[in-house]
Amino acid sequence: MRKHILIVLGLFIALGAGVFWWLTRPDEARLPIEQVMGKTPRITAPRKQFLPTVGIAEPVGWAEGAKPVPGAGLAVDAFATGLDHPRWMYLLPNGDVLVAETAGPKREGGGIVKTVQGWLMGRAGATVPSANRITLLRDADGDGRAETRTVLVGGLNSPFGMALVGEWLYVANTDSLVRFPFRPGQTRIDAKPEKIVDLPPGSHWTRNIIPNPNGSSLFVAVGSDSNIADNGIEREKNRANILEVFPEQKRFRIYAAGLRNPVGMAINPVDKTLWTVVNERDMIGSDVPPDYLTRVEFGGFYGWPWNYWGGYTDERVQPQRLDLREYTRRPDYALGPHTASLGLAFSDGVRLGGRYASGAFIGQHGSWNREPPAGYKVLFVPFAGNGFPTGALPIEVLGGFLDGEGRAQGRPVGVIGDRTGALLVADDVGNVIWRVRPAS
Repeated sequence: MRKHILIVLGLFIALGAGVFWWLTRPDEARLPIEQVMGKTPRITAPRKQFLPTVGIAEPVGWAEGAKPVPGAGLAVDAFATGLDHPRWMYLLPNGDVLVAETAGPKREGGGIVKTVQGWLMGRAGATVPSANRITLLRDADGDGRAETRTVLVGGLNSPFGMALVGEWLYVANTDSLVRFPFRPGQTRIDAKPEKIVDLPPGSHWTRNIIPNPNGSSLFVAVGSDSNIADNGIEREKNRANILEVFPEQKRFRIYAAGLRNPVGMAINPVDKTLWTVVNERDMIGSDVPPDYLTRVEFGGFYGWPWNYWGGYTDERVQPQRLDLREYTRRPDYALGPHTASLGLAFSDGVRLGGRYASGAFIGQHGSWNREPPAGYKVLFVPFAGNGFPTGALPIEVLGGFLDGEGRAQGRPVGVIGDRTGALLVADDVGNVIWRVRPAS
């Protein structure tokens, strides 16, 4: 009898171990990532996961003399080194470059999924203490390397986006939009910040900002607090949106909704419309859904959390809102699943010539939950004369961020043009700002 009980117990243990393995095994991509890119990506059936796939690239930094690999016809060198988690940049009219040295605030609560995600972010080098400052870099002699570095303003709260409007420098903390009196040429701000509006804090902490071309307002990108409104849609108030802030009235409205985590924003030079890159949801497989680049229309709804890519239903989200599906706008261009596409800059400010003459540059921070890893590069999406992507696959502008063992030497984030038209790329693992220029 005792032997029989032990056999049954052993079978239960083996069965339990098998079930645990099945629930926690990584989901491997079944499609080449190029098939989940472009204007008509392949959208396959979701594969639900109990825990996120762990596909983390261990951060190791750059060895002495090492650097990323530029695309054909390009060269790359360091514009600034020794920074503290540089994430975002802004070019001032006099050619000075502002960089947000920043990281997210401490994650609170959220259950097993957020706990696992927090651990993974730590493995990826994304949970370092935040320097909480804006640093000014100046290349006065024009040699392509910043020889002057000063702390413009400190004591911020996970700052990210920056914008100069008139004589005000706006800075987006994770929980508020503030501004300082400022004129180009200054190397330090001593004034106290003036709060414009509060912003919802929490996960997806980055708050990018960009002025409206009409000069009356600013757009502010605010990501969701969770993957798919896991803690209730009421926790997502004013999140997963692009807000329009009217600074003189100190108020805002929702400009566009259903954008899980919009980060990079830029104004299309052809028609002066707003565009953004968006990070889509997790835990339905390594092939779906794609992160994307899209034009943002006032009043537009882009699906989150109920559906993705213009109407594919996410059945995990209950109750369903099928009434919203027909109003969901389909994004303009897929960037591959789980690429963490963050940076965005149009080619009017980046003059690399040739095949890079008309389109958008995109910094892909890289996946933490996909097998094999995706992103970890800077891409260029070609645009046609009508102001929309041609449909061609993206061109790699800067790669080599993963070494031969799959470790992260760097991770690209923000992208902007400098005063000469070279492309600056913030690398928050290598703690470098890279400068990409035409090879000569």
